[in-house]
Amino acid sequence: MLKRTYEGQEPCSVAQVLEIIGERWTWLIIRDAFLGITRFIDFERSLGIARNVLTDRLNRLVEEGIFERVLYQEHPARYEYRLTPKGSDLFTALNALRQWGDQYLSANPMRLLRQKHDKTPVIAALVPEGTPVLPTHEIELVPGPGFPRRARHK
Repeated sequence: MLKRTYEGQEPCSVAQVLEIIGERWTWLIIRDAFLGITRFIDFERSLGIARNVLTDRLNRLVEEGIFERVLYQEHPARYEYRLTPKGSDLFTALNALRQWGDQYLSANPMRLLRQKHDKTPVIAALVPEGTPVLPTHEIELVPGPGFPRRARHK
């Protein structure tokens, strides 16, 4: 989180977005949420992030309406962090970043986005307004050629 304002940047949507999600851990938390992680301990394990940093980022994402906290255990109180519709709308932006990284930074992409019904690869792209887009329930994220494989036990 930048926590700064820049003269003349206040009406800029990019500057406003960066104030909320313009930090490495925040994007990685959002990525893990799209991969199905919802619990604090699982975010912590997946990311190797300090508890205080994770707490801060999750609280900010809840404040901004990107995640909602949902009680899953009463004694002691434990919560899941689930993407809201506002958070789910970050799917295209996250995949555009992943796609750019796959093209310019990684020779072996870890994950591939494709249509569920016919396995056709999907990309994040600009389309004319009003053009039908694929709903997220028709898309799947699958391991790509660079995904670490677990050793098989004999």
